[in-house]
Amino acid sequence: MAYAERLARTWRARFKKPDGTWASKSGFDTKEAALNWSQEQEAEVRRRTWISPQEREVPFGDFAEQWLARARLSETTRDKYRSYLDNHLRGQWERWPLISIFNSHLDIQAWVNELHEELSEPSVSSVFALFSTVLNVAVRARKIPANPCHGIRVSSGAYEADRQVATPMQVVRAAMRLHHTFGRAGFVLTLMNAYTGARWSELVALQAHEYDEVNRAVPVRTPLRESGGKMSKAAQPKTPAGKRWLHLPGFLDALYTDLIAQSETELVFTGAHGGALRRGNFRSRFWRPAWDGVSDSAQAWLRSPVLPGFTFNEGRHTHRTWLAEEGVPEVARAARLGHRMPGMANVYEHVTPAMREQVLIVLEQRWQASVGALGPGERERLMEMAPRLGEYYPDKSQRKAS
Repeated sequence: MAYAERLARTWRARFKKPDGTWASKSGFDTKEAALNWSQEQEAEVRRRTWISPQEREVPFGDFAEQWLARARLSETTRDKYRSYLDNHLRGQWERWPLISIFNSHLDIQAWVNELHEELSEPSVSSVFALFSTVLNVAVRARKIPANPCHGIRVSSGAYEADRQVATPMQVVRAAMRLHHTFGRAGFVLTLMNAYTGARWSELVALQAHEYDEVNRAVPVRTPLRESGGKMSKAAQPKTPAGKRWLHLPGFLDALYTDLIAQSETELVFTGAHGGALRRGNFRSRFWRPAWDGVSDSAQAWLRSPVLPGFTFNEGRHTHRTWLAEEGVPEVARAARLGHRMPGMANVYEHVTPAMREQVLIVLEQRWQASVGALGPGERERLMEMAPRLGEYYPDKSQRKAS
């Protein structure tokens, strides 16, 4: 039973811990204060909610480091969390005891409000999600009784990511610009982005020997990850559904096999010196100018924007949107992008050969329509860049003459 005992100038509280041993805390000014505190501890023991005072006082920074060192995370996720921790969490919370954070709901809300002054809303949500995750682990580790992040207002609710969808015409024009600045690989990579819906990490990992010539398909098996400045093959796709074959429409098969035939490296898409492509460098030097335009370019056809701000990831949105517009079943759209169907649809709906053929037909039709809509000068430039296409899409005037 809890009790208080007299010391020289103060009182000490005594109580029994869950394992039956006695614990104490000194420094109380009165017997009543010491007794009340010790009785509160035993009440928590009986409710099985008691947490050791030493555990409660662990600094957030120390606990976050312990969690990060032991958590099962991919290299890219670990690097992202490290960046959030070092740049946004440590400065505010590193020395705060976990129990102090638990009792500081208003301070947490104020911190989130301050984050909005320097970060975009999605970034604030990501940083806060990591903070909440660490505190959830602290709850399970019996450091604090509950997560104080519950009820914190993180976003206004008004933000919605503006996902752009490119037209086939915009895609072919951007691809031609990539051919001019980066070469044949940039041209094909741009078309693969929009006409397969594959992720950047999946496309830059493709190797020439993996291509299935019979079925005209490329495999998605082990994406290429960039972490800490180093490139490495991931052990597996982002999700189990990500492991798949991507069948190519006729025009893209022609361009891809042509690129393979000219490749002198193991990887199909490489940098200028044969090394693996780095996303940040490719985006700033080649992708952005192709879509945003180069106002000071000496060549008029490179100046005007195609679709400003269009990202590589929006190529995935574009691909799925195209298929939806053409009435391709959802299960086939999901399989194409490596997504898992929700609920029972994942059990009972399957992709059929007819669905795969429908995907290839509608993609081929979109490509042909985009080529046909090009002006004579643009179409001539396209055929010069990729002569192989002339076998499939000769100029209309040539067809009439024949």
